[in-house]
Order: sequence, then C-alpha cells, then structure tokens
Amino acid sequence: MLSARSLFQEILDNDESFRLFCSIAAGGEAQGGWENGRIAALVPEGERALAPKIARHGADEDKHGRVFTALLKKRGLTPVPVPPGTDYTMLLERHGIGLAHDKLRRDEPLTVRDVIVYLAHSRVTEQRAAEQLGLLRTHFADHPEIGKAVRMISDDEDRHLAYTHEELLRLAAAGHGRLIQRTLRACALTEIRVHRDVSLAVMAHMGRILRWPKARSALLAAGIHALYAYERLAGWHRMVTLAMPERRDALGGPAAPAAEFA
Repeated sequence: MLSARSLFQEILDNDESFRLFCSIAAGGEAQGGWENGRIAALVPEGERALAPKIARHGADEDKHGRVFTALLKKRGLTPVPVPPGTDYTMLLERHGIGLAHDKLRRDEPLTVRDVIVYLAHSRVTEQRAAEQLGLLRTHFADHPEIGKAVRMISDDEDRHLAYTHEELLRLAAAGHGRLIQRTLRACALTEIRVHRDVSLAVMAHMGRILRWPKARSALLAAGIHALYAYERLAGWHRMVTLAMPERRDALGGPAAPAAEFA
C-alpha cells in the first residue's frame, strides 16, 4: 500500500536514499541559518527588539542542519551534494521570495518593508515545514533512530510558525496590513509552485535510487500534481491567514543545544 508512512520508511531503510534525504534537509537548514543570522545583524533601528528572535530562528535552523548531519554520521554516512532541482531555499530565492542574498551580504541596514518581506516568507515556508514535520512526527515520533530528532525539530517549527504570526500581526496593527497581505499572497503562490517542482525532483532521484517501477513513479508524480492543483485553487489560503498563537513570545530565549544528536 502506498502511503506517506510506507514511502518514508522505504527512504529511511535504504542508506543511499536516506543519505540524499538528510543531505537535502541539512543543506536547506544551513542556508536558512545563514539568512536569519544576516537579517538579525541588519535589522533597522526601530525593529532592534526583533533581532534576538531572528537570531534564535537562525540558531534553530543551524541546529537542525547539524542534527541531520549527525543522523548521517550515526550510520557511517557522509553528506552528498544537493542536486540543484531539489534545493528548495535557493529556488525560492531565485523566484524572488524572501530577501535577496546580494542584499544580505551588504552591510546596509534593512528597512521595515524588508522585515515584512522576511516575516511573510517565513510565515509561508514555516507553514510547510510545520506540516511536513508534523506528518513525520505522527508516524515516526517513537522511531529509535530518528524519533528524537523529529520531535525536536517539529517543536521548533511550530515555534517558528507561531512567532511569524505574532510579529506580522504586530506590524499589521502598526499600519502595514495591506503590504503584509499582498506579500503573503505572492509568497504563497510562488512557494506552492516551487514545492511542486522540488517534490517532483526529489521523487525522481529517490525513484532512481530505490528502483521504483515506472507505474509507481507516475502515481507519485500524479499525487504531487494533484496537491499542487488543490493548493493553487484554495489550499494556499492557509498560508496567508494570521491568528494570534496560543504560544506567545515563542522565540524568546536561547536555542536548545543539538549535542545529544552528535
């Protein structure tokens, strides 16, 4: 039976597919850590109170990258280069989502508009991350090899999502509501397209590694296209709504260490 659990179990059970999965995840998390670190350093004077939370977000992403690398090390595996078509964070940047890396490399203060672009990008991508880790947590929270990592990262992604809701609502109350909604909508519509393309690329690589028959690969591709069609029609709305989270100040305080996964 083809299900999310059986699909990931197959990837987990094979060293080469697990190696690719962890390499892709580690690369994306490390990139997110760098981006957040630069944004924290460049936050405009009027938003300096936000800088520690952005830095915490970046520290969490760095930690996640180290955790995926540690999971490889436990199996005696090393990371592999991330295939270009599977690089979610870089593809989003190339499509104009979030703050351009050229801007982040300059030592020039950001504007409030830049902060809104960053938070809107994070709101959309953290929705995706929280959902994906929540799915893994449902099926693998007690797995002896990856369960602890899945639970920890899932908790972090939920905190990141709560933080973006709270900060965007604060900025909306300060008069930036229209800009926030326009930016969220543009981010969401682009993200669902990039997610479709990345999902197809990842599944193609996994199919070659695991020697899936053409019929199975075609079925998975059809499922990815069906998800995109739903998200393009209506599903993207879940990425742009804002509600005050139950967990307030979700990124207050330092990031938890990742030493236990080494």
